[in-house]
Amino acid sequence: MDTPLKSRPIHEAIPQQGARHMRVIVGSLTIPGRPDMVSGARAFITRTLAASSTGQRVDSDAATLMTSELVTNAVMHTLSGAEDGTVTIVVVDVLDGVLIEVIDDGSADTPVVKGDVFAADGHGLYLVQHLAAQWGYLRDQAGTTVWFHLVAGPEDG
Repeated sequence: MDTPLKSRPIHEAIPQQGARHMRVIVGSLTIPGRPDMVSGARAFITRTLAASSTGQRVDSDAATLMTSELVTNAVMHTLSGAEDGTVTIVVVDVLDGVLIEVIDDGSADTPVVKGDVFAADGHGLYLVQHLAAQWGYLRDQAGTTVWFHLVAGPEDG
């Protein structure tokens, strides 16, 4: 999987490895980088996945939890938490599931998975690492994109 997409236009089909492998952005939301906006990010994921055919086959609770953790990290640990900061969430329908990106305004630090399960906080990336099929991050001058991929379960039938 060639990730992340890094904010392509909404609803643009992006051919990859031939016509059979399409990725389609099914939703994108930019919110102010404030703690009170995290609930809006959760609601956005819930709505967007419910409306997506692939989203109905992935664990939407896990997607919502991981997105919430990544948005919280962006607000707490990056320039997105500054007065005019923003966080962008992008939901991409991929052939075998869903890809979710959380794009922040950047920081001097890189995302770190904390291995101490007894720590009082800092479990966001640990959860992402264990719940997602794949995850990663991309840093550039514009900020950091942290992404995760959830694989869809088999279709009912």
